[in-house]
Amino acid sequence: MSSRFAPSPTGYLHLGGARTALYAWLWAKQNNKNFILRIEDTDRERSTDESIKAILDGMTWLGLDYDEGPYYQTKRYDRYNEVIDKLISTNHAYFCNCTQERIDKVREEQRKKGLVPRYDGHCRDKNLTEGVVRFKNPIEGLVSFYDEIKGDISIDNAQLDDLIIKRSDGNPTYNLTVVVDDHDMQIETVIRGDDHINNTPKQINLYKALNWTIPKFAHLPMILGSDGSRLSKRHGAVSVIAYKEKGYLPEVFLNYLLRLGWSHGDQEIFPVNEMIKLFSLKNVNNSPAAFDEEKLLWLNHEYIKKYSNEDLLLRLDELIKEANIDIHSGPNISDVLDYLKDRSKTLIETIEGMKIFYEDFDSFDTDKANKFFSEESLSLLSDLMSLLEGIDEWTKEKIHFCIEQICQKNSIGFGKIGQPFRLALTGHGNAGSIDSLAELIGKEKSLNRLGKAIQYQK
Repeated sequence: MSSRFAPSPTGYLHLGGARTALYAWLWAKQNNKNFILRIEDTDRERSTDESIKAILDGMTWLGLDYDEGPYYQTKRYDRYNEVIDKLISTNHAYFCNCTQERIDKVREEQRKKGLVPRYDGHCRDKNLTEGVVRFKNPIEGLVSFYDEIKGDISIDNAQLDDLIIKRSDGNPTYNLTVVVDDHDMQIETVIRGDDHINNTPKQINLYKALNWTIPKFAHLPMILGSDGSRLSKRHGAVSVIAYKEKGYLPEVFLNYLLRLGWSHGDQEIFPVNEMIKLFSLKNVNNSPAAFDEEKLLWLNHEYIKKYSNEDLLLRLDELIKEANIDIHSGPNISDVLDYLKDRSKTLIETIEGMKIFYEDFDSFDTDKANKFFSEESLSLLSDLMSLLEGIDEWTKEKIHFCIEQICQKNSIGFGKIGQPFRLALTGHGNAGSIDSLAELIGKEKSLNRLGKAIQYQK
């Protein structure tokens, strides 16, 4: 038996899809079952190779390894047609040649009468041999099932359509293909978003008509934006890979997805092995979850701070190479990471912070220069440079002492000299403790940059 993730390749792998994949993956790992990746690509007009690549890349980045697949529905048409033929031969399906105009007219009349719009069975008993193929849904009774998250659900068959299972162009439809695939792939629990819950009664009737075992179902509530509205790009509803490009860690993203609707007491941080051990569909909340990128950013920072320098460097390796940073051309990289951890919320911020230790610069941020460089700062930086040149042992304590001397001599606060000094050392003014920064950069580079800043102000 197995679980599966079955995305349609009509767009990128988004937050909701990634969470579904994670929950299905955790269920499989916890129950020692197979996790299957299935690409539902029967919508040929909207399915693209680019989307398939985005899905596969997203799964790889998140570390959601699959035991089987990826399977493609477009490679299984013979099997779907075999099942459709069986449904026709057992009088559970029929051909229909009703025009769209007729169907629209019937449904409009049903709406006027306050009825649920549905196909009226006009071709049910005509024994036609061409047209679309419809499933002969039961007319009476209830479809009842237990949802692992939402509980008991019942739908009156009178509200269900004789759904089309094969279009006039020969393509099978979603409700047919998903039932055949889940049966053939021995899916024990179907874990998917609750936007599919209206399809479940139709699919259950198909299972019954085919005399197949009905799987369990677990429908995950949708993810909303932080303001409670439908998730959109302004909330961060972008490709999962976009979060990699922003400098988020895959294990952080998994951790955050896990907590979007699931909890274990007040615990916030879950290593993957703990996720597998503790996860349960029973603890998935039935209410929609709210995505908050600020919370995701906080979590990313917490992970960065907790990593050993060796582990963090491994995660930075690809980005260091892309940025052409020679980490052997300056201070010890472990000391630099110690300095950056507390202020770098993403891997990208860490890389940007690294550059000032291993790369020189020829200009200063114009806005910052206009704000912090002046005749007063020129005098202060010149005096500071003289003091720093006299330091024999280049330590943050002695650098700090020199700064304090300037402050006392001129009766000024630390910021008056600290801000222009920080800008002089970095070019952009974004850095942490100034004495630790100068110590790491080193005496020669620090004095050279101070000299550039003094010349810039003359």
